[in-house]
Amino acid sequence: MKTPRRQKHILVIKHGALGDVFQAFSAFDAIRAAYPHGRLSILTSTPYAPLLRASPWFETVIIDDRAPLSNWREAKRLWLTLRKFNHIIDLQNSGRTRLYAKMLWHSSWASLDHLGPKASCKKLHHAREMHGMYRQEIFLKALGINPVKRQIPHWLSPHGPVLPKPYIVIVPGASMHRPAKCWPINNFISLASYFEKLNYQCVIVGGEDNITLGQVLEERCQDFLKRPLINLIGKTTLFELAGLISRAALVIGNDTGALHVAATMDRPNLTLFSKESDPRRCSPLAITPDYSQVMAVSDLSFLTVQRVIAFLNEWFIERISQKN
Repeated sequence: MKTPRRQKHILVIKHGALGDVFQAFSAFDAIRAAYPHGRLSILTSTPYAPLLRASPWFETVIIDDRAPLSNWREAKRLWLTLRKFNHIIDLQNSGRTRLYAKMLWHSSWASLDHLGPKASCKKLHHAREMHGMYRQEIFLKALGINPVKRQIPHWLSPHGPVLPKPYIVIVPGASMHRPAKCWPINNFISLASYFEKLNYQCVIVGGEDNITLGQVLEERCQDFLKRPLINLIGKTTLFELAGLISRAALVIGNDTGALHVAATMDRPNLTLFSKESDPRRCSPLAITPDYSQVMAVSDLSFLTVQRVIAFLNEWFIERISQKN
């Protein structure tokens, strides 16, 4: 009688941020399919732990909030945790996780910089210049992990408030330390007025650091809208945000995580990019062709409402909304 093979224990690393975690869903699917009987764990940060615990991919979620490694107790705890795994797949590929690899000297650590002994090559040259999702796919292929067909994560769809349809989700904020990524607030007021004339309810979403922005936008819209703007900024969990977006007619806003949630839930989305980030490397990519669009300019303060509305009329009103 053959002795049963030892179950493989694989660790995936993905600390964040929000858009990166949702963009990694297809990679998580592929890794799970490649190790159907393996025990998969993920190393992530606190905001994403509940989401990943509820997901169909991982048996264990390990929290790593990236405390200073000068704290020797934290460094030792991390080292003892990482050394338990047969294989480590680093999807974060950050300077910090490269330090983890050096600290551990794990023979089966795989990242863009070192693919491990069983990979077809030692490095993926120029991979960092690719779009993040294509980079992940090529990286996993080099490890012998084949891509799988992208699927809408329907396990997230039931969550969140059920609002009367049709509604548009607007994302007026972004990271507070990167104001150049934000389209001027008055433009969003004009945009909400445009959508109301087309009989769409407008809903604004965002993180807790955008609460003040949401309050200002809600107050100013009172003079322009017949129906009150629904302000959910800082009021939704990641589950609720994904469910809310899954029922939206359109999601539009700045280059931030909620637009990647929209792409993952396969809802039409338009992202406004400034020179702060490169859409060729990090734009949202929906499953349905033509559902993800970008408008990229050097300075968002020069992107007029009229230009955005003209684009929406041609793309969303005349093409996408007719299909839905």
